[in-house]
Parts: sequence; structure tokens; C-alpha cells
Amino acid sequence: MSSPLDTDHTPGYSKALSGRQVQMIAIGGAIGVGLFLGAGGKLHQVGPSLVLSYAICGVAGYFVMRALGELVLHQPSSGSFVTYARKFIGPWAGFVSGWMYWLYWATTGIAEITAVAIYVHKWLPDVPQWFTALAALGVLLAVNLLSVKLFGELEFWFSLVKVLAIVVFLVVGLGLVFTGAHIGDATAGVHNLTDHGGFFPTGFGLTLMTLQAVIFAYSGIELVGITAGETQDARKVVPKAINSVVWRIAVFYVGSVLLLAMLVPWPFYGSGESPFVTVFSRLGIPGVGDVMNAVVLTAALSSCNSGLYSTGRILRALADKGEAPAFTGRMNKHHVPFGGILFTCSAYVFGVVLNYLVPTEAFDIAIAIASFGVMTTWATLIFCQLRLRQAALRGDLERPAFRMPGAPYTGWATLAFLVLIVVLMGFSDGAEKIAFYSMPVVVVALVVGWRLVNRRRTRTPIS
Repeated sequence: MSSPLDTDHTPGYSKALSGRQVQMIAIGGAIGVGLFLGAGGKLHQVGPSLVLSYAICGVAGYFVMRALGELVLHQPSSGSFVTYARKFIGPWAGFVSGWMYWLYWATTGIAEITAVAIYVHKWLPDVPQWFTALAALGVLLAVNLLSVKLFGELEFWFSLVKVLAIVVFLVVGLGLVFTGAHIGDATAGVHNLTDHGGFFPTGFGLTLMTLQAVIFAYSGIELVGITAGETQDARKVVPKAINSVVWRIAVFYVGSVLLLAMLVPWPFYGSGESPFVTVFSRLGIPGVGDVMNAVVLTAALSSCNSGLYSTGRILRALADKGEAPAFTGRMNKHHVPFGGILFTCSAYVFGVVLNYLVPTEAFDIAIAIASFGVMTTWATLIFCQLRLRQAALRGDLERPAFRMPGAPYTGWATLAFLVLIVVLMGFSDGAEKIAFYSMPVVVVALVVGWRLVNRRRTRTPIS
């Protein structure tokens, strides 16, 4: 019988991340540009009913995190879901989930590094955007290559800025709602949830179509599982971080979107501006644009930072099995998988090159493709937990005390929900539909890649 205290036996990593850093990384993973930027456009598209989308996706995210927690307590691993997919599904599943996760961060990173350049351009209009993007990428690359502890510290402060910004907004926003304050030519209050066409002003169908974008907004919450292999006392720290997902989702996401909908009538929001900037600008507060620009810049830098960190570990887990270029598995003297980090960085550099060439539609397509990677990762974690539970029932291993609530029913329900989102993307009229019909290309690439890996293994067996 396997022990639930099995650890990751991949050599080379150091236990450099403290509980303080992991807690804040977990919080920061649930707060990104999907909320700071994306919520405005979606509010304008579907109105107050966006709150429902965030709540539903939040429930799914919670179950995914609890499934991840059970897997981590069974076997802490920097390979995370790649390790679990190999163990509980099969070698092919580890290959597919690992490369889909890399695709998610590669496409997200291209969008984020361009966003960083655009945000800085507001302050330095004479500096070329490609130069700003390249400089930011250079700093983040250096941080990731030098030290895991340095990454954790930088991500701690990035996350702290995001959390403080949300907390300030929540406190101020509640005060404005309770006092019925005038925000521009509108009045804050609960009445804004129904006064302008009802709670579903554009129909329930369009609300369902926002689920894909909201799933992307929640992307990054799974990062805490990848930190487990480099965390001091992971079995104590990780469950605490995962349990905090419940209130993070309820307060930071659902609470923020609900407040946004009550503060200003939904038609006033738009995709070209952060909804938080919209609210404070209408209040006439001087300098709010610069403050919020700094916060959103921090969110984009945090996303790029996390992408380099996580994909470096995932690529090394793939390389250890001969499923990624051998270079991506190399470690430096600082116990950092520099090969995988540099490989992901090459994709980000491609984003720098396209800084002036990528049109808005291509940007949206990249985000839609990234969502497929997120959903693949979430589905992998859920299915692995189902397999872990089955193995425990057979007596093959001991199930950890920290468990997925309501299993197996909650697991199957979450999987069905993720499938529904993929199907809905095929009925979209925007970038999601283009991404949906491009997925056969990705599937063919994965099939061909897996066959090449197996062919090489028959010639040179991988230990």
C-alpha cells in the first residue's frame, strides 16, 4: 500500500518557498487581469448576470482546488498534474496535460507581455513598446533564473499589491453603495442590478457564453500545487492555502463584480478600460488612472512571472520522461530548471516581436486558446482525484485526510461543467469560436508528438 506521505523524488529542487510566500502566491493566483481588465467588457456585454457566471465558475474552481489538495497530500510534486496524470491515467495523459498547460501559459504570456508594454506606454509614450516589453521580460527572466526564493518574494509583493487594491475597492465600494453616493450622473445602489433591463438584460444565453472568459479569469489558482515540491512543510501549508480559495473567490471575485454592478449601471462599462478605473474616474478622484494603471501593470507582471516559474517545472517533468527537449530538463546551480524557463521565454519573445503586429482579434484568440489549456488542467486534476479515490477503495493506497468534498459526484459534475463550456465556445460568434475550430490542429500536434516520443523510446528506452 502506498503511503499518502509519498514525496516527489525528482532531485534538484530546494525547499525555498515559505508558508507566507505560498499563501500569497495562492491568493495572487486567483486575482489577475481577467478581473482587473476583462470584467469591464463582460459587464457591458451581459450586465449584472456576470455575477452568476463568476459564482458558478468559482464553485468549479473550488472543487478543482480541493481535488488538487488531495493529490498534493498524497504526493507533493513540482510536476503537479503531469505527475498525477501519469500515475492515475497513463503516460499519454501526462504528456498531453503538460503540453496543454505550456500552451496555456505561452499564449497567455504573449498577451501579458504586450499588455505590460501598453501599460508602461501610458507613462513613457516616447519609449518604443517592444523595448519596454523586452526589458520587463529580461527582469522577470533574471528573477526566475537566480533563485526560487527570489521568485517567491517578488510574487509575494506582486500579489500583495493586487490584494490591497481589491480590499481598498471593496471598502470604498461598500461605503458608496450604503450611502447611495452619486457616481457621475448615476446613483450607487442595489437598484442598479435590475433597473436597466433586469438582471439578465441581454438574455441568459449570452450569460452562458461568458463562462469561458470567466474560467480564464480564474486561471492560475492551480499554481499552488506546482509550488508543493519546493515548499517547506507542504502538507501543512498547502491545505491552508487551498482552503482559503473559498473566501478568496467569494470576496475578491464574486464580491467585486457584484459591487461593480451596483456602483455604476452596466452600460457604462467597456472593454477598453478597467472597470475599477471606470468607477473611480466617474467619482472625479485625481490620479486614479495612474494608480490603477500601476495595479494592472503589477497583475500582468505577476502573470508573466508565474508563467515562467510554472512552465519551467512542468517542462522539466516532461523532459525527465523524454517527452520534451532534453534541454528543458536542465537545472542550474541555484536549483532552478533554467532550460524550461528559457524555452517558455522564447515564446514570450515572440510576443515582443509581434508587439505592433498582433491585432485585437488575434489577442482574443490567444486568450481563448489559453482557456483550453486551463480547462484541460482542471479536468486532469479532477479525473486524477477520481482515480485516486478508486485506488483507495480497492486498498491499493491510503487516501489522505484532506479530501475532495462530495466525491465522486462533485468531480463528475465539475467535469460535465467543463465539457459544457467547450461546447458553448463552438456556438460563440467571437474569438472563442475561431479558437474552438483551431483545436483539431492542437490535437493532431499532440498525437504526432506522442507517437514521436514513443518511437524514440522504442529505440532508446527512458528510465
